[in-house]
Parts: sequence; structure tokens; C-alpha cells
Amino acid sequence: MSKKEIVIADVVNKYDNPIAELVQVACQFSSSLYLVRGNHRINAKSIMGIMAFNPSNGMKVNIVANGEDEAEALDAMEKFLVCE
Repeated sequence: MSKKEIVIADVVNKYDNPIAELVQVACQFSSSLYLVRGNHRINAKSIMGIMAFNPSNGMKVNIVANGEDEAEALDAMEKFLVCE
């Protein structure tokens, strides 16, 4: 299991449809991926979960990845959320 804390950038202004695009990034990997903030743990492959989580500019979250391609998945999620 890999985990990294990040601060979300302004994904709303960077991407046309940030929630759907985030789910698409997560679904490219076989590893399980979660966004964690406080007591909230959301499956990054669930569009409804991401909508409820509402990732926004300045929000601190942990990305948690578990599986055979977890390092690549963690990097891709981080790059998307910090708008690199």
C-alpha cells in the first residue's frame, strides 16, 4: 500500500470535466485507489463518490493506492490533482 498527502490545485479551472476525468485516470489502473480526508474515504473509481467528496482548490487529501501498479497509479492521481 502506498499513500501520499497532497494539496489539490484548481482542478475546476484546469479541466473541462474534472470529476469524470479524475475517475478516468483512476480507472486506468488495476490498483484500488482512494481519496481520504478526515473520516471520509472515497473510492476514486466511483463518479458518485468523487461528486460527494467534491475535491476543491486548497483541500488537503491523502491518495491511497493498493495493488500491483500502485506506484504508477499514485503518481498519475497526484499529477492530475495538483495540475501538473
